Amino acid sequence: MKIIVTSIFVQDQDKALEFYTETLGFVKKHDVPVGEFRWIALVSPDEQDGTELLLEPNDHPAAKEFQKKISADGIPATMFNVEDIDNEYKRLLGHGVKFTMERQKWANSP
Repeated sequence: MKIIVTSIFVQDQDKALEFYTETLGFVKKHDVPVGEFRWIALVSPDEQDGTELLLEPNDHPAAKEFQKKISADGIPATMFNVEDIDNEYKRLLGHGVKFTMERQKWANSP
């Protein structure tokens, strides 16, 4: 068994799609109308048949509350892996991404 789709709640699917593709570099795999929203699934450019990241609308009150509380407590909604964390951190800063804390050096990190 393996994970094929995971989702994150987003307030605005269009803005999220732009951020995740143009800033983070994910590739759009699906963009299908579903009622008033869309099924937007992204994949890594390196693993286009890998796990899909669904940009899930936070239209449901429980989703909005969950998103608000997770953010307030500083809990990551998801985590991504990169080959060179320092270069990626600098690249994202260059794209105007605002981090809630500085890059942390861990015991086993370069």
